[in-house]
Formats: sequence, C-alpha cells, structure tokens
Amino acid sequence: LGGSSSSSSSGGGSGKAHSFGDFHATRRTVTNVGVGFLMGSLVNRNVSASAAKIDVEQLLSDYPWPDEFPFRAQDFVRYDESRDTNFYAEPRFVTHIDDGAIKALTQFYADNLPASGQDDVAILDICSSWISHLPQGYTAGTISGLGMNEAELQANKQLTDFKVKDLNEDPTLPYADNSFDAVLNAVSVDYLTKPLQVFQEIERVLKPGGLAVMSFSNRCFPTKAIAIWTETGDPDHVLIVGSYFHYAGGFEQPKCKDISPAKMPFFGGGDPMYAVYSRKARTA
Repeated sequence: LGGSSSSSSSGGGSGKAHSFGDFHATRRTVTNVGVGFLMGSLVNRNVSASAAKIDVEQLLSDYPWPDEFPFRAQDFVRYDESRDTNFYAEPRFVTHIDDGAIKALTQFYADNLPASGQDDVAILDICSSWISHLPQGYTAGTISGLGMNEAELQANKQLTDFKVKDLNEDPTLPYADNSFDAVLNAVSVDYLTKPLQVFQEIERVLKPGGLAVMSFSNRCFPTKAIAIWTETGDPDHVLIVGSYFHYAGGFEQPKCKDISPAKMPFFGGGDPMYAVYSRKARTA
C-alpha cells in the first residue's frame, strides 16, 4: 500500500467531480449507503456533513454507531484496481502534504508519543516511506517501517528496521502480539481496501494501552483512494476512520484532533490536517 512520500492531488473534500467518466456515477452510488448510515446521525445533531463549519473534534464523542459495520465491499473499490506493487514500484522522494501540515503532524507526535530516547519503546510506521514525520532526533529502541518501496524505506534514517509489504494484498502485520507502544499511519489510511482487517492487526500488535494514530489531509492519489473517500469530505473522513477503530474491536473510543495549521490573513490556509486516534484497551 502506498506510503506518505508521494505527491498527490486533492481528493475528497473539494466537492468536485473527478473526470473519470461513467465510473464517477458508480462511485457515488456505492458510497452513499455506508456514509448515509453514519451521516444520518449528524443530521440528528442538527449539523450536516456538507456544512461549512463542523467541529470535527466532537464528531466521535459518544457517537451512535450502527450495530453493524455500514460499509460494503463496493465502498472500497478504486478507479485503478491494478496491483499496487506496480503503482509504487518507482520511488518518489517527495512529500505528500505541505510544510505546515508536516509541522503540525510532527508536533502531534511530539505531544503524544512516548518520550524520545527510551530503549524499551517500540514504534511501528505502516504505509511508511522515506520520511516518518517524527520529531527531529526522535529515537526509540525500535522504529519499524512497513511500506511499499524498498528504496524509500532504506532512505528513512529514523527507522531501525523495515519490511516491504502490500497490505491490500495481505492485511496481516508481520509482527508479534503486543509488540508496539504506538502504530502510526501518515496520510495513507484512504488507500486501505481491507481496513477492518488492518485495524484488527494494529490492535493485535499494540501493547495494552498502546496508541494508534491515523493522520490524513484532503490530498490523495484519487485513482488509488477508495471510493468512499474520494466522494466524501473531511467530516465524513473523520467518521470513516473512527468507524474502523470502533468495528475492529479492542480499542477505546476513538478521538479526533484537528491539527490543521492556522490560516494566514490575506493568504488563506494550507493543507487541512486531522488525526484520528485511539488506544488499545488496557484490559480484555
């Protein structure tokens, strides 16, 4: 599965149709069902997913989730269903989000990850690449990377080890149970075609109380992002990722933090940035 190194174009959140011909209509049809289940509760709260301003940090607070996972296999189709190993075969040593969003994510990690320099701490960066956005100089006993391109992973100087694997082919994580204090995924959750299986694996490899952080913006490779992502906006994305935590089981109630950089007067803002996160339950 693609990592955070690659350049991209704006995907969901713009409200604009992609010029993919008849496929666009198909994507809208399949995504409306699952999103409708989730967003219906927003209407009950007198807000709308298309509203100009939504307090996304409150969306997941005591959210009334449906009894069953509301999405279907069709919601995870992509315009380009070719093998991801081919798409990511060539290394891309560029960043996926702008400097302001990178700085915000790095600060979020600094505020929430275990303190640097602890030999008994283990971090896993999935969908990793040549940069993990960890604070400069951050060290731990283990910082493992799992990604799609070997050259990109080799260039990531913060990793202590790495493995190349396509989680869309095989969503199992090649690590032991209760191995990591934190599992990170920077701007790649929108490419997961088997998200529940991946999140169940994240829960398995986390230590009790361990932290999982899924960060995302409104940029992506639209041909490789799942249908439910490209046809929805930022508030919907918060709910979608929150639903992965909820239905995977074994996690505490997910939370959202809007870490978007402040907008500059007269110049507008850069990339929006969100972190949806949870901890593995400390007891069974």
